Amino acid sequence: MIKATRMFFLLFLDIILINISYTISFLIRFEFNPGSTGFQAFFNIYMENIFVITGIKVLVFFLFGMYNSLWKYAGIEELTKTVAASFVSTAAVIFYLVFIQKNLPRSIYIMTFVLDIFMIGGVRLSYRFLRGIKNNPLLFIKDKQYICKAMIIGAGDAGSVIIKELRNHRELNSVPVVVVDDDKTKLKKRISGVPIEGTRFDIEQLADKYAIDEIIIAIPSASRKQIKEIVKLCNKTDAKLKIVPGLYELIDEKVSINTLRNVNIEDLLGREPVQVNLEEISEYLNNKIVMVTGGGGSIGSELCRQIAMYEPKKLIALDIYENNIFEIQNEMRQENPNIDFEVVIASVRDSLRIREVFVKYAPHVVFHAAAHKHVPLMEMDPKEAVKNNIFGTNILVDLADDFGIEKFVLISTDKAVNPCNVMGATKRAAEMILQAKSKTSKTQFSAVRFGNVLGSNGSVIPIFRKQIENGGPVTVTHPDVTRYFMTIPEAVQLVIQAGAMADGGEIFILDMGQPVKIIELAENIIKLSGYKPYEDIDIQIIGLRPGEKLYEELLLKEEGIQETIHNKIYIGKPLEIDNQLLIDQLEELSEIIDKDNKTIKEFLQKMIPTYIPNEKLYS
Repeated sequence: MIKATRMFFLLFLDIILINISYTISFLIRFEFNPGSTGFQAFFNIYMENIFVITGIKVLVFFLFGMYNSLWKYAGIEELTKTVAASFVSTAAVIFYLVFIQKNLPRSIYIMTFVLDIFMIGGVRLSYRFLRGIKNNPLLFIKDKQYICKAMIIGAGDAGSVIIKELRNHRELNSVPVVVVDDDKTKLKKRISGVPIEGTRFDIEQLADKYAIDEIIIAIPSASRKQIKEIVKLCNKTDAKLKIVPGLYELIDEKVSINTLRNVNIEDLLGREPVQVNLEEISEYLNNKIVMVTGGGGSIGSELCRQIAMYEPKKLIALDIYENNIFEIQNEMRQENPNIDFEVVIASVRDSLRIREVFVKYAPHVVFHAAAHKHVPLMEMDPKEAVKNNIFGTNILVDLADDFGIEKFVLISTDKAVNPCNVMGATKRAAEMILQAKSKTSKTQFSAVRFGNVLGSNGSVIPIFRKQIENGGPVTVTHPDVTRYFMTIPEAVQLVIQAGAMADGGEIFILDMGQPVKIIELAENIIKLSGYKPYEDIDIQIIGLRPGEKLYEELLLKEEGIQETIHNKIYIGKPLEIDNQLLIDQLEELSEIIDKDNKTIKEFLQKMIPTYIPNEKLYS
């Protein structure tokens, strides 16, 4: 109803304006002397054909969609349409008058064409102008102290869209007041009416000058490294941060207010999205029976999600903890109903049960993610780490060899390199078992070694967020402690890619980027949560935990490093392992497994020469 009323109003207005433009044109042509003979003669021709002339013009305007456009968003496209419609309608009137052998002075046609553009186009553009004034929060919000002053970073198309949408959505109470852009040719100019007053290095100064409440990063084409640098500068202000997602996140590549999101800790890693060879991966997963141990955990469940994309013949998730596996089962049924997905409740420490699973399913590919991973807990109960991470892996490796599994991928950790804790030592032992078996087996055994994954169960970021929710303090073990970080999806993508590249015996090392200082990570999470570190939320240093290391490494000195065709995956050179010695050590370890913790730790030091407990390392 409103649309029809608006269309009839524009139609009525156009009819009036068309005839006003002719009247003005006649007055100008005949020097405002309506009593002259020329005026009377030509004006009579116009009056005799006024309904046809008006009808022709209105019909052309209708065909050009002049009554369907959303004039509240009128811009260059609508102005171009007005010029084209005015030109075609004037030409149609000329054709009609020539056809009936009646004619008007050429100057009349030219002037009516120009006046049509100014009057008919002007009415439509003024509608947008008046609406813009109406929607200006600075003019119409009564309580101006609640207006959010926004800085836009990026004077490109995305920045322009965000500025326009902020103005059109008055309910957001947000008004763009300044723009920054690193293109110095844009400085001192305006984008959608907002001044461009500096580069990224002026962010802090401009935020203070304009009392900025919110900063919106509107550069979807920026690399993650650039975003990291910009966020670091924005964090020097007290403004809240929002960001337009990168083009790789925008499904239809369209920017709008609805696409804005908060800056995540992942944006601060500064790494580009992982690229994988889909054809290479599909070749070893498509139409294959794939088993994931620890399938309910952070890495295991993400492995299931991503493996499902490659259409395996059957996907089996094995886990001892039924709650997590129950959740991934429900998710897979909902999100991937066409995948033959089965859940197995079993412990990798139970050799008879695992053999039963191998007999029943005969998997082609195994991803071994089941492990005890919490460092302080494993310091307290080293025998459990040994049973799960060493003997569990040994059982799976032996069965994979017996059943002729095509590929076996062990999920390892940077803590296996020069370990200073039980968890790292047991994972290093698992790598050794795998490398030893690969010498005599047809199965392609490989391990993938990487650092911490953001948001995994029990990792530092969920702990920090929980502490912030509780009002603090956020606890950091040491001011100098650093860690490598990677998102769960990108870590799993690289694990799957490494599996495709495996020939047997390799330890693949993922490029984790630069190590992150945990205390800086804590400060950033507090800022991203809308608080000031040390003021709103305190940070306390509590000392290194049992088994904790100041920094992690990804490579043993003896391993060296070898590049692969993938720029984020490297290979550590396989070390010479005495198979018989390893077998003897595993037998001896099984005999002392029920002894006290000290005995087990001492034996692990004997078995893993690079293992130095952290109490010795930092004594």
